[in-house]
Amino acid sequence: MLDHRFDAALVYASRLHAQQTRKGTTIPYLSHVLSTAALVLEAGGTEDEAIAALLHDAVEDQGGAATREVIRHLFGEGIAAIVDGCSDTDVVPKPPWRDRKERYISHLLTAPRSVLLVSLADKLHNARAILSDLRRHGDVLWARFNGGEEGTLWYYRALVGAYRAHGPDWMVDELDRIVTEIERLAALPLPNASEK
Repeated sequence: MLDHRFDAALVYASRLHAQQTRKGTTIPYLSHVLSTAALVLEAGGTEDEAIAALLHDAVEDQGGAATREVIRHLFGEGIAAIVDGCSDTDVVPKPPWRDRKERYISHLLTAPRSVLLVSLADKLHNARAILSDLRRHGDVLWARFNGGEEGTLWYYRALVGAYRAHGPDWMVDELDRIVTEIERLAALPLPNASEK
C-alpha cells in the first residue's frame, strides 16, 4: 500500500513541474510523472520506486544538485539514488545531446534494477506519446526533439537494446513494439499538420 510518503512526493512533484508542459504541447508535465509512476506500480514496483518515478525528472529539469538534496532530505538516499540513476545530467546548460544519450545508454547496461524499472517506465510513456503525436501531427513532431528524427529514432532503438540486455520484460517488449511502429511510420511519407 502507498502511504504518506507517496502523497508527499506527489505534492512535491506537482509543485516542481507546475509550470511545465510536455514538449510542443499544452499537456501538463505532471501527466508524464503520474503515468511513469503508474507503470512502475503496474510492473510490481515498490513504493520507493513509485516515488522515484514521480521525481525522476526533478534533478535534471528542476534544479539540479539543490533539488537532489531536497529529495534526499525528504525521501531518503535510496530514492535520491534512483532519481540520480534516471538523470542524464544535472548541469545547466546541459552538455551536448548525443554525448548525454550515449552515456545514459551505457549507464543502463550496469544500472540497478530499481533504476532500470523507473527508467523503462519513463521511456515507455515517452515512446507512447511520440507514437500518438506522430500519428496526429506527422513529421513536424521531430522539430520538438534535440536529436531530430534521426537522433530520436537511434536513441529509442538503443534504449530497447540496453533494457533487453537485462532479460525479458513485458515493458521492454511493449517499448520494442512501439519503437518499431514509430520507425515504420517515420519511413512513410507523412503529411505535416498544416497539410491535413
